[in-house]
Amino acid sequence: MRFGLAVAAVLLVADQITKWVILEVVMQPPRVIEVTPFFNLVMVWNRGVSFGLFAHEAETVRWVLTGVALGITALMLAWLKRAERGFVALALGLVIGGAVGNVVDRLHLGAVADFLDFHLMGYHWPAFNIADAGITVGVALLIVDGLFGRRGAEQAVK
Repeated sequence: MRFGLAVAAVLLVADQITKWVILEVVMQPPRVIEVTPFFNLVMVWNRGVSFGLFAHEAETVRWVLTGVALGITALMLAWLKRAERGFVALALGLVIGGAVGNVVDRLHLGAVADFLDFHLMGYHWPAFNIADAGITVGVALLIVDGLFGRRGAEQAVK
């Protein structure tokens, strides 16, 4: 439990620090900053969920998404409490830290601040932030664990 909570705390702090730097230092004034031929820093306010879905009723969606994220976080905390392996605790910590980071944005800023923009040959992946990356990696690790983790643990016992 402690390891997962520590991962969540580190991700949350990293997410909030990077957002503060982007908002208060880098994006003054807001603009597109080309870092490499495939990566830009941008300023996007996401009032919906992934890829801006459900952003049309911004104020209502803000509170619904905050409630959903807090509910999922509570479920993840219960799962973390029962986690027996560090790999699962790591994954859950990433998801929890990312979810809380985006909730902080919704409550404090009214929307989630996204600023990482990867692109290739004119096609842009939707902008995201450190919290989103943590959630994505955490979910991917949980899928890997679900597919291969238990089998490996069971074979180690035999």
